[in-house]
Amino acid sequence: MAPLTGLLTGLLAGLLALTTACEGDAPEPRPPLDSAAPLAELATDTMTVAREDFCARVAPAAVEEALGAAPADEHAWANGERATLAPGLTDVAHEYGCRWSADGTTVRAWVFAPPVTAGQAEYLRRAATRPEGCAPVTGAPRFGSRGVAVRCSGGAGGVTAFHGLFGDAWLSCSVETSGAEPGPPGEALDRASGWCATVLQAAAA
Repeated sequence: MAPLTGLLTGLLAGLLALTTACEGDAPEPRPPLDSAAPLAELATDTMTVAREDFCARVAPAAVEEALGAAPADEHAWANGERATLAPGLTDVAHEYGCRWSADGTTVRAWVFAPPVTAGQAEYLRRAATRPEGCAPVTGAPRFGSRGVAVRCSGGAGGVTAFHGLFGDAWLSCSVETSGAEPGPPGEALDRASGWCATVLQAAAA
């Protein structure tokens, strides 16, 4: 099962003339977000996201809740860095992102550095459901413009991910389990939507 971050990063490379990081002073760091409202309660169709590093805003307690354990491994990357974006995928990142892992579960979040148009977002939305074993999740909370929730299954475990356009920023987040039989689809959706609510509010402009 191809990681969704690798798939969408590759698609973006074909869509956009990728740019390097903007010049100028770095933005002032913001403190971690202590709590997050549920995704279904957010007006995600009117929210905007900054195309910059947001990972420090994700509270450690939220990471631990999404993983179900304290993280044993974590990694972050920035626009223009050569980074391991997913297992088996090392490339120059054109995004800001981070991941944490523990006990066979990995949570990820990333935002593309270049701006994304509505037309490009529609292409990315459709492309997220194309890999074998992936399908849109019915009944998922709204996630921005041209948003989609996707469940990808293959063998033991699977990935539940949200992707959406917020202003001109394409934001993605996912919860992946491996090495164990997946729980009920509703349980996986609840876990991913809770994680993505935290990510969205941490990344909001």
